[in-house]
Amino acid sequence: MWSKQINANRESAMFPAAPDLVIVFGPTDRLADRTLIDRLAHRYDTAMIVGCSSGTMVEGDRLDDDGVVILGMGFDRTELRLAVQPLPSSDLSFAAGAALGKDLSADDLSGIFVLSNGLNVNGSALVAGLRTVIGDSVALSGGLAGDGARFADTRILARGEHHADVVAAIGFYGDHVRFAHGSAGGWQPFGPVRTINDAAGSTLRGLDGEPALALYERYLGEEAVDLPASGLLYPLEIWDPAHPDVRVVRTLLAIDRDAGTLTFAGDMPQGWKARLMRGMFDELINGASTAVHHALDQTIAWGTSPSACLAISCVGRRLLMGQRTEEEIAAVAAALGPDIALAGFYSYGEIAPQNQTAVPCLHNQTMTITLIGECA
Repeated sequence: MWSKQINANRESAMFPAAPDLVIVFGPTDRLADRTLIDRLAHRYDTAMIVGCSSGTMVEGDRLDDDGVVILGMGFDRTELRLAVQPLPSSDLSFAAGAALGKDLSADDLSGIFVLSNGLNVNGSALVAGLRTVIGDSVALSGGLAGDGARFADTRILARGEHHADVVAAIGFYGDHVRFAHGSAGGWQPFGPVRTINDAAGSTLRGLDGEPALALYERYLGEEAVDLPASGLLYPLEIWDPAHPDVRVVRTLLAIDRDAGTLTFAGDMPQGWKARLMRGMFDELINGASTAVHHALDQTIAWGTSPSACLAISCVGRRLLMGQRTEEEIAAVAAALGPDIALAGFYSYGEIAPQNQTAVPCLHNQTMTITLIGECA
């Protein structure tokens, strides 16, 4: 297996051979550009081409807010399949995930990498739908397309077209392909622990009997005028009180001022506990380092080195850290070394196994790492 990351803006950049898989990350308007799509299809006419939009792309050890980043991979002993399902509204997320699972299911399915539209989706329901079909033994990771702080439009690139309302998944087949994952946040909780007392799916209506939006606005103060974008800087940590050691973070995607509700990227189960979080630069950078080292530790048993790394982080981390965001990518790149191709994007939600349980789930405000390799 070989992997190489290039930037589409540099016409001289070439892969060492015809790739089997091309993963593309770029700004929303670039991925909706027919000229770019046609150029990619012509240049990589034998490859599976899949991608998504973002406000910030990972290009090796640096970030790019404008360019189109491409990760090419060539496999020696691994089969690939692509499945695409419509996802016009978030309440269809579970069904879309289950349909993808059925499309890709096979006895030799080893892993799935999934990219979804980032606005009309319940990411945790999408993952749950997939898991009902493929189980938990198949490696599963990916992310929700982004659009920076605009929250206006996200795009998925698949089968030679750009789509605003689909989810695409790549299936990897055979005994030779290997996956390793890591995820970590670095956000610090503050304020009292509250109980989700009124919620439906990803829509949060009440915390401790108070309207959720009113409570959120009180904590944000002057920053509340910039919701939902300012909410990215103050995610919610949630957990089942029966399992307090297994926690996930949820990012705010939308608000309804008339209804007084908040919509997050994944489920907000009634009865779960919730606490606001805020970021500290050094802790977030340390979180990125923790994620990549957790993944690298799993590759020791492979007998070979990983070839590619897909790093999917959260737009909230990007907005909070600003230029210092490069430090978390530098930490990842330094741990990987020069021989592992690194590409990725800043998302509206990250999909990866939990470090504690290895069960795939939706993360928010987290750096997630997917390492891919191929054994002899």
